Amino acid sequence: MISAADVTFAYNGTPVLAGVGLNADSGRVVGLIGPNGSGKTTLLRILYSALTPRGGTVLIDDQPVTSLASRELPRRIAVVAQETPPELPVTVADMVLLGRAPHRSALQAYTAEDYRLAAAALHRVGMRELADRDFTTLSGGEKQRTLIARAIAQQADHLLLDEPTNHLDIHYQHEVLHLVRALGITTVVVLHDLNLAARYCDHLVLLDRGSVAKAGPTADVLTREVLEPVYRVSVRVLDDEDCMQLVFRPQVFLSEPQPSAG
Repeated sequence: MISAADVTFAYNGTPVLAGVGLNADSGRVVGLIGPNGSGKTTLLRILYSALTPRGGTVLIDDQPVTSLASRELPRRIAVVAQETPPELPVTVADMVLLGRAPHRSALQAYTAEDYRLAAAALHRVGMRELADRDFTTLSGGEKQRTLIARAIAQQADHLLLDEPTNHLDIHYQHEVLHLVRALGITTVVVLHDLNLAARYCDHLVLLDRGSVAKAGPTADVLTREVLEPVYRVSVRVLDDEDCMQLVFRPQVFLSEPQPSAG
């Protein structure tokens, strides 16, 4: 379980988060949604202790995240961030194998089980055939799938992902998020695509200008009344066979300029 309460944060004195809370129950997928600049990535980074909030608390299974030792933290939380790792000359297989590092001491060699888990993770994201490729030669989407495989190999019981579908085509967007759900671990994921959030998230936290505009079950958050004031677009919610679908239309705030007379 991941929980945050009354989290506040500022960059160089500029408030970014104000009294934000979040609860991700064990085995559930919680989506962080909201317009650009609403504080989604900042909140995610606070959840895994990459940033220290001005105020508030973050708990991992009722234990303050700040109390976890540096070696214990990656055993509990796997992270797929937006930042691309340094362009190191390593193979795809070696990049995924790094997910096993938290389970080994600095001088301890990887075991046969580590290699098996890394290979299985690559297979699950459709990258097994590229295991021997240099990571730096991959496309953006292939790199993203590799990093998700690394998180899977890490076998932490909490998973945090920041826009994991960036650079992925439609097929792999759905395949990766379907896989995330199938892992059955506590997950917090930042998503911009609200239709992906509708299909794969159990619970949503909608941020707007650093505050929680709405939090709750997915169907309660993805409503016309909630979304239109935040995103400033017209929203239609359609009932599909197995999942709601959202259709957006820009709102016109200014009338079209009229041609001048003469």
